[in-house]
Amino acid sequence: MKVYGRITVFPIMPARINRLYELAYNLWWSWHPEARALYSSLDPELWEQVSHNPVHFLSRIQPQKLGQAAENIIYLKEYDGVIRDFDHYIHPRPEETWFSTTYPEAQGKQIAYFSAEFGLHESLPIYSGGLGILSGDHCKEASDLGLPFIGVGFLYPQGYFIQRVNQAGRQEASYDKLHFSEVPAVPATGPDGNEVVISVELPGRRIYAKVWKLLVGRIPLYLMDTDIPPNAPADRELSARLYGGDNEMRISQEIVLGIGGVRALRALGISPNAWHLNEGHAAFLSLERCRELVEAGLSFNEAREVVKTNSLFTTHTPVPAGNDTFSYELIDTYFGSYWGQLGLSRDQFMEVAREDHSWGPSYSMTILALKLTRHHNGVSALHGDVSRKMWQFLWPGLDKDEVPIGSITNGVHTFSWIAPELNELYGRYLDMDWGKYVDDQEFWDTHIQNIPDQELWSAHFKRKEALVGYATRNLKKQHLRLGEGDRQLAEFENMLNPKALIIGFARRFATYKRATLIFRNLERLRHILNDPKRPVQIVFAGKAHPADEPGKALIEYIYKMSRSDEFKGKIIFLENYDIDMARYLVSGTDVWLNNPVRPYEASGTSGQKAALNGQPNCSILDGWWAEGYNGKNGWAIGQERDYHDPEIQAEDDSNSLYEILEQEIIPTFFDQDAEGVSHKWVNYMKEAIRTCAPEFSMRRMVKDYTNTYYVPEIRRSIQVVENHYEQERQLAAWKERVYRAWDKLELYVDGRRAGQLSIGEGFEVRAWVRANNLRPKDICVELVYGETNDELAIPRHTLPMSYIKTENDGSYRYDIEMKPDKSGSLAYNIRVIPSHPSLTEKYELGLIRWA
Repeated sequence: MKVYGRITVFPIMPARINRLYELAYNLWWSWHPEARALYSSLDPELWEQVSHNPVHFLSRIQPQKLGQAAENIIYLKEYDGVIRDFDHYIHPRPEETWFSTTYPEAQGKQIAYFSAEFGLHESLPIYSGGLGILSGDHCKEASDLGLPFIGVGFLYPQGYFIQRVNQAGRQEASYDKLHFSEVPAVPATGPDGNEVVISVELPGRRIYAKVWKLLVGRIPLYLMDTDIPPNAPADRELSARLYGGDNEMRISQEIVLGIGGVRALRALGISPNAWHLNEGHAAFLSLERCRELVEAGLSFNEAREVVKTNSLFTTHTPVPAGNDTFSYELIDTYFGSYWGQLGLSRDQFMEVAREDHSWGPSYSMTILALKLTRHHNGVSALHGDVSRKMWQFLWPGLDKDEVPIGSITNGVHTFSWIAPELNELYGRYLDMDWGKYVDDQEFWDTHIQNIPDQELWSAHFKRKEALVGYATRNLKKQHLRLGEGDRQLAEFENMLNPKALIIGFARRFATYKRATLIFRNLERLRHILNDPKRPVQIVFAGKAHPADEPGKALIEYIYKMSRSDEFKGKIIFLENYDIDMARYLVSGTDVWLNNPVRPYEASGTSGQKAALNGQPNCSILDGWWAEGYNGKNGWAIGQERDYHDPEIQAEDDSNSLYEILEQEIIPTFFDQDAEGVSHKWVNYMKEAIRTCAPEFSMRRMVKDYTNTYYVPEIRRSIQVVENHYEQERQLAAWKERVYRAWDKLELYVDGRRAGQLSIGEGFEVRAWVRANNLRPKDICVELVYGETNDELAIPRHTLPMSYIKTENDGSYRYDIEMKPDKSGSLAYNIRVIPSHPSLTEKYELGLIRWA
């Protein structure tokens, strides 16, 4: 029959253990193994069938098993301990959370975090890859640290696709309906107690979205769903799939995420004090916040200043194609009735996010996000540098290093990714409560050598055996589906060898990640993989976007190699990479391989998870590894430089990879004692843990965001409210005056043009600025100097020049004595930039006049 309604019925829960329901509806269980064990121990087979989802599990478990558990003394002791820990976590004393003790003045304030995907657990497939995993880990750590944090996104009914690889090696995508009654989500309610449904305007119609609430420890995550009446069938599909459809689908989703997300928070009675845009997908939220303020009586320029004061934008991709842009025609269609609400003309609205391409201007979500936020950051030091270069054109006249885009390097949520065997080992040899010291470098420096080599290797070997069992089950399941016979299925029983050196490669199959780089020289690869005395195996996993044909071709190639006679049992491809599989791979392989085209990997976090579990990385010096590598904790592929020819780059990188494997990794791994332990290898493992576990933890990352961005934004938002926007109104008026006057600003300089000096000697430089309607307090005149490189100067130092007087002709005179403090070839110049005490970033206006 056709389904009209779907209801999940739960068995009657014995009173003694009835809080299993409450626990199931808080994803705290997803990073507390003892909580998950309360469910899995009741029926291990059912637990696997429901993808470790306790809500679905409780709807299907036999009532008698619950009754037996309620009378089992051992189970009740474990249950009571988990509930006690849960209660203590959810309701801590103020002095027990980092945020409360560090920033008591910020209590009661709220941080809103918008992301298109959240990777929280494999049973909730509303993530596609690294961005979603990072968002999920961010929420978990925000909860651990006690941040007043709120997540906003989509609850996709069909999530991301299920990957199946057919006999020809082609990736096939299928989608399962996610039934909200079987996941830990409940309808969100507003202050009036009613369920929250919001709406946004799309061309010729209004679309509605229901808001669902998930609890992630102490924090709420609000996710929108458009699969509700009275939406038309096409609109009900709007939020069905993650990253699906064409540009019209994408802009519609991003309108719901950004504009609808703001309206959802308002309907919930939530007024955040800080706003974090995780990628450009949510950039429309800043327009909606401006619209609210314009409606309250501010001009657009005034509203923009208010919105920027407490907004942060994090960019995640250095690949141009990863930054959403829309044609002006599409913007006309979707925003034709919106820009008037902002008090803007069409041209003014387009100019806010204008990006010029060789084929004409477009509307850029990244530029919109950059222009309507005060703070911006990349996700590793190298990515910050790449982003400054990529978006330098928005600040013409600025050297790349001065472009106001910072960086905070990504991290991973420790207790979501630590293997149980490693967790137990750290508790035994580091500290029983070692989790308190996750981001304390001194703790790891002091205690890591306490772990005996044999013990660390033994724990790791158990993870290898767990991976072997997991991979065997998955391979047999896949090939049973493909109709293989008993003889072929039997091959998988001993395919993965725990005593072999197992290399792991698992990530999104985008072409720049170069999954097939290791196959570039098949003769060398055969030599590496076919030594019976030193067995080596490579496990691959990952999905290509359903529309990415080149990415799917890489999967097909690797799959065919894995089934070929010469590489069968040496190359293994596991289908349908997800969080569950990732936990096995990052703890059960021996070395983590990563070989993208530098510098296109913004950060990457899978290698951080591997290092946490004692697995060294072998990686291109890109993303986080450019910071993490120290020569003792893994290996660096290739050189830390850029190439003009990708073929030459691939040739050099592949040769470097083969040499590292042949000369360093394989000999070190197999230099084993009588008990099968390579102490040299264990030294790499310990160094990987010592250097990466604290520095690349989500705890360090969230503290960095809080200290650098969130709390300053909260403080600024408090001031904005207290002064009734007066400071922002004045700043907007000042900016308008500066913009009008800047084209006519003139700068003249009198200073030494060439010659020689001795250290200690100096020379005078004078500058005159004719600025029309600008006063000396509106500008800053600076001498900028640095070393020379060929005909270019590298600006390293900035010195403010002193205002001396106003000349008879109305120009302003500035003086400085230039006194170099070191020898070498130096170059200097003079520049003028706008200056105002309310600017948080000196180059915010992007206006510079050089002599």
